[in-house]
Amino acid sequence: MLVSLRVLAAWMVCALFLVQASAADDGLQPLIDASLERAGENRGQIEQALKNIPADQQPGMRFLVAHMPERDLMSLTAEFLTSNVRYAYKARDEAPWKDRLPDDVFFNEVLPYANINERRDDWRKDFYERFKPLIAGIESPGKAAATLNQQVFPLVKVQYSTARRKADQSPYESIESGKASCTGLSVLLVDACRALAIPARVVGTPRWTDNSGNHTWVEIWDNGWHFTGACEANGDDLNKSWFIDRASQALRDDPLHAIYAVSYRKTDQKFPLIWARGADYVSAVNVTDRYTDKGAPLPEGTVRLLFRAVSKASKARVATTLQVTDAFGATLFVGGTNDERFDANDHIAVPVAQGTRLTVAAVAGNLVASEEVTAEKSDQLVTLLVDENAPAANELREAASNGAVQLLEAYLKQDRATRPKMDDQPFAKAPLTKGGAEAAAELLREDHRQWILATRAEEMDKRELQDGELKM
Repeated sequence: MLVSLRVLAAWMVCALFLVQASAADDGLQPLIDASLERAGENRGQIEQALKNIPADQQPGMRFLVAHMPERDLMSLTAEFLTSNVRYAYKARDEAPWKDRLPDDVFFNEVLPYANINERRDDWRKDFYERFKPLIAGIESPGKAAATLNQQVFPLVKVQYSTARRKADQSPYESIESGKASCTGLSVLLVDACRALAIPARVVGTPRWTDNSGNHTWVEIWDNGWHFTGACEANGDDLNKSWFIDRASQALRDDPLHAIYAVSYRKTDQKFPLIWARGADYVSAVNVTDRYTDKGAPLPEGTVRLLFRAVSKASKARVATTLQVTDAFGATLFVGGTNDERFDANDHIAVPVAQGTRLTVAAVAGNLVASEEVTAEKSDQLVTLLVDENAPAANELREAASNGAVQLLEAYLKQDRATRPKMDDQPFAKAPLTKGGAEAAAELLREDHRQWILATRAEEMDKRELQDGELKM
């Protein structure tokens, strides 16, 4: 079929008219007009961005301008905005999930060039080129986000630290310093996701209900919203983190203890910027209800104790092997405390019967701490001061290793069909002495032997092994 240039040109004019008509019917014009007024001397840059953007990307630019904070209307250039929109559309067009990505989610959780009140960095093209190879072959935005969470932070050499310059760092500020708060880490992960058309947004609470502080994390859209801690990857899994129990106690109608997700689209709810209380231009939605059913309820008469180990000399948190035993010497828990790479409120949590008298020991090399504690109330924080000048820790190390083996033995006595995943058990991460490793290996061998006997008994009786059509 041959088409004349005149007919082709007519089709193109018609298509352009339909796109422009659709943009004009989006209901945003009053908001855009108001934004242009607020842009002041920078109005020409905003108008140029609206004018120069390709027709098929007009809806995205109109959305950004309509909901743009005044600080950005007065400062962002046309080049910054057009590059941002162009690469957002490019990433969406190349994403395997593009046909499953609703326009409203794309506009509000992919297109935006910023999250909160951070410095406005021009990150999108750089992040698109730098991080796209990391998710090659991945078909879902959820798995892609989990992969980025595992690989981006080591790649750009950024880690959690209370020594960061400020809470609300931009992605390049975090990369330049190598340190970031939970908020800075979340901003970096969200921007890495958005650069590859993975819908993402910053989420946080002004204060946990136990008044232990605030926290910020990330939500990822994959046919619904899921969450993850930035730089706290759980493999390919979402909806797992140390803060689940605390988030489950949030109060949706209490502005101080609710959970909010940032929204670029203007809403009547403001995101609580506790590090910049005068800034009120970041909109939010209350998402508390998504988290209040996540925590595992404690049995009656049980409280949850929180543990951390702190260096007596430096006052910094240190990674140790922690062992909790009861008054009879039975091991209740063996796991590891977190050091300064982890969020300041990310503590080891151990459920115990209220009123129980416990002995708690922490050891790392020659760092030693041991004390007795009574479990009085939930979220009671126990701080162990580890002493660099303490005697050798062989005795405590041996006890912790033995305790881990005891917990492994108890774990293996559970029905194999209903056992929780071994890798998720705190004792699985505890260091073992040589004797402890040998004992653990024997327990695992015997467990596997019993499983073979139980599942292949008929083959044993027949003295015949079969694998598909092969027999021996």
